[in-house]
Amino acid sequence: MAEQPSIVIKGGTVVDATGERVADVVIVDGAVKAVGADLSADRTLDATGCIVSPGLVDVHTHLREPGKEEAETVETGARGAALGGYTAILAMPNTTPAIDSAAVVRQVLGLGRTAPCDVFTSGAITVGRGGEQLAPMAEMAALGVKVFTDDGAGVQDNRLMRRAMEYAVGLGVTLAQHCEDDALCGGGHMHEGEWSARLGIAGQPAEAEELMVMRDIALARLTGCRIHFQHMSTARSVAMIRDALAVGLPVTAEATPHHFTLTHAECASYDPVFKVNPPLRTEEDVAAVRAGLADGTIATIATDHAPHTPESKELPFDQAPPGMLGLETALALALTELDMPLGHLLAALSWNPARAAGIEDRHGRPVAAGEPANLCVFDPEATWTVRADAMASRSRNTPYEGREVRGKVRHTILAGEPVVIAGEAQR
Repeated sequence: MAEQPSIVIKGGTVVDATGERVADVVIVDGAVKAVGADLSADRTLDATGCIVSPGLVDVHTHLREPGKEEAETVETGARGAALGGYTAILAMPNTTPAIDSAAVVRQVLGLGRTAPCDVFTSGAITVGRGGEQLAPMAEMAALGVKVFTDDGAGVQDNRLMRRAMEYAVGLGVTLAQHCEDDALCGGGHMHEGEWSARLGIAGQPAEAEELMVMRDIALARLTGCRIHFQHMSTARSVAMIRDALAVGLPVTAEATPHHFTLTHAECASYDPVFKVNPPLRTEEDVAAVRAGLADGTIATIATDHAPHTPESKELPFDQAPPGMLGLETALALALTELDMPLGHLLAALSWNPARAAGIEDRHGRPVAAGEPANLCVFDPEATWTVRADAMASRSRNTPYEGREVRGKVRHTILAGEPVVIAGEAQR
């Protein structure tokens, strides 16, 4: 194999878990070779005015393949991720068929081998995500699956969830939970509150999420299982997780950009682009999610990237599927909307989710000699306008159409290869 030309990322400010410094970064054969002043190489990537950070990591991506390729494929989703600064994504298992067996795990991992970011996959906790029988988690874990979830549905049966947790402890894996009590939220299409009453749309109460958060904290205490709470959206959920962390329970949590930027008032338009699960909540809930991110209670920002075809999102509000695009806008929304130190914000987008996904040996690493060259270079001051038709996704369901945001990815480096250069995908 021909030797790859060396690359220098020139003129940027490096920010990683070790701190911040102005430095050039030289990459050779997929790894960082040197970090310092006035470095040179065969090829130069301009980072003037930019931040050079570990690549972003998303622990909550819906790639739709297999089964719903008209909305997204592994390739198109991964390209959008790379354009958003991500070097690794964790695929959710609510595909058709569900990722609940070694065979489907192999299929998804195989599709990801040529993608412009590293594609990992979660596995379902139960067969078909049906909530009745445990999936063969050991078979999937043997293929490298480290996170199991029935995302799109919470495991309703208390005894089954306890068994899953005990099994997970033995396998050394993490369970991630979509917290919703079906008996309380069934038939609801938005947050239950003043806006659902005004609009005449059936609602989902905050308590539907909070009851399952409470239960799973109790089961984590009982079993010692690592539990990751997905897309937390209510003030009381954040408070319970804060209390659980204070007594040392093995819990982590994520929040999505839409849950720290949008409220249920958006649904007044009856536009299904604002329908998501869990639903957009109140201003008080949004403030609590932001506070949870600021104090580290919520350690991870996850996109919950959920593409849907235009025709499905054009259905009436109560018939349209829930979900929003997220991979290409998450970094900019965090930079624009969150009042957090840059290092703290990047921790939530990079090394904390890498740890939650069990891939911290390859992603979210310090920008230092000998480390894998999985990097994101972005201009924190560049402004741009969100346009769905300019995105890599096969779908167009962004709730931020026309919004001006701050922070734009310039380059993304995957294993030493520039897969995005000057904001353009290279493959």
